[in-house]
Amino acid sequence: MISVNNLSLRYGSQKLFEDVNLIFTPGNCYGVIGANGAGKSTFLKILSGEIEANTGDVSIPKDARMSVLKQDHFEFDEVKVLETVIMGNKRLFEIMLEKDAIYAKEDFSDEDGIKASELEAEFAEMDGWSAESEASSLLQGLGIPVSLHDKYMKELTGNEKIKVLLAQALFGKPEILILDEPTNHLDVKSIRWLQNFLGDFNGTVIVVSHDRYFLNEVCTHMVDIDFGKIKMFSGNYDFWYESSQLALQLMKDQNKKKEEKVKDLQAFIARFSANASKSKQATSRKKLLEKITLDDIQPSTRRYPFVGFNMEREVGNEILTVEGLSKSIDGVKVLDNITFRVNKGDKIAFIGDEIAISALFDILYGEDTADSGEFKWGQTITNSYFPKDNSSLFNDVDLNLIDWLRQFSEEQSEIYLRGFLGRMLFSGEETLKKVKVLSGGEKVRCMLSRMMLKSANTLILDQPTNHLDLESITAVNNGLKDYKSNILFTSHDHEFINTIANRIIEIDGDKFRDLSATYEEFLDKYYS
Repeated sequence: MISVNNLSLRYGSQKLFEDVNLIFTPGNCYGVIGANGAGKSTFLKILSGEIEANTGDVSIPKDARMSVLKQDHFEFDEVKVLETVIMGNKRLFEIMLEKDAIYAKEDFSDEDGIKASELEAEFAEMDGWSAESEASSLLQGLGIPVSLHDKYMKELTGNEKIKVLLAQALFGKPEILILDEPTNHLDVKSIRWLQNFLGDFNGTVIVVSHDRYFLNEVCTHMVDIDFGKIKMFSGNYDFWYESSQLALQLMKDQNKKKEEKVKDLQAFIARFSANASKSKQATSRKKLLEKITLDDIQPSTRRYPFVGFNMEREVGNEILTVEGLSKSIDGVKVLDNITFRVNKGDKIAFIGDEIAISALFDILYGEDTADSGEFKWGQTITNSYFPKDNSSLFNDVDLNLIDWLRQFSEEQSEIYLRGFLGRMLFSGEETLKKVKVLSGGEKVRCMLSRMMLKSANTLILDQPTNHLDLESITAVNNGLKDYKSNILFTSHDHEFINTIANRIIEIDGDKFRDLSATYEEFLDKYYS
């Protein structure tokens, strides 16, 4: 159990949070959410002891081992992969080194024998003889083959290192797991494996993630950092989001009788209890939800941008035909004879090799050329593109937000542009900021504004959810769900893909799959 008592943290005049009192108990998974800059990662660092709060304390039982997902991908470059994982249990690894050093002595003394015996007993008590097999099993579950286990970390790719560090955090059955964005850069199989692992985990899990599907699958509670307060709510992310929206609606309707509000709440909880049937925590979650009262549900004070795409004209019957496209980058073939046809109403999610998908999108929008093959857009098609790399549109550009957006707008008036930016949460003096100093998330919101102004009838989006907080991801998700025409897109966000796409195309090396289905249906067919 972790007990947080009267915790407060300030940086100068900036208050991140104050008077935080929470209890985290074993058997539960807590998802920490909040807008970008609210202090999610900082809160995890306080819990792990990496930084100290201004006031208050964090109490953890002395015999409880805490494991934290490391963020420095170069820290273990000179260590072998299997050893890196075992280092997740610091004491166990120390015993292994100490034993090896004693047994390697040429002048082995009686004292050494006694010490070795003591170490062997502690080693056995910690199940040390299973350490290598457990570490290997974790690595394989996350997609690191046995052939890499004796390699040095510096020989691995960036994504492989991330998986090893995650295995390190999970190793040795810790009582407390603290994970900051554990699904970043994981493939589908690895994420599913991690969800199952955490579903069976008996300790306390505290996780920060922008992946709503992941939060829904693993979390029993949400810990919301909002305007200087940290509050805990029972249920997963969808329950928190919809309940906060319900509370906001009920607050606005002050004349509604309390009995009617209670009926709304009961119906809402019953629906969510039924929808939790696929989760390993379904039974315990249902019990938690049944205990919720009207006073437990509170509105969120966070703001959501408005994302909505209109089109000037309907598409005709000919959308896009791609025939035999091939492309090599730095001598490596990333697209090999790619052929497909886009039909009216298709919202296609492209998954697989990110470099290949970005190359395909650049070619289709005319930003690059293929080595061979051809493609043809229909005569009625107007398209708008969200590239993954937007640096050329912002870096070294000496314009404020209004003048930057004016470049892409037929309507040039400042009132119109301010109104448009206001929908994307840029207001007042913020609209006069120079675009070259914007954060990653702010640049994404500007790019989405640019796309909305074009009123195209076909959208191409390469990782539009990168750098966004959960509120903005939800807004983009809803905007694309409501869009009435064709979309070609890629994203790491499971929920985003599953709720928008009606067709999945997978491009990964020599693998090409094309299925008219939801993302879940695609995964069930090829990855279950």
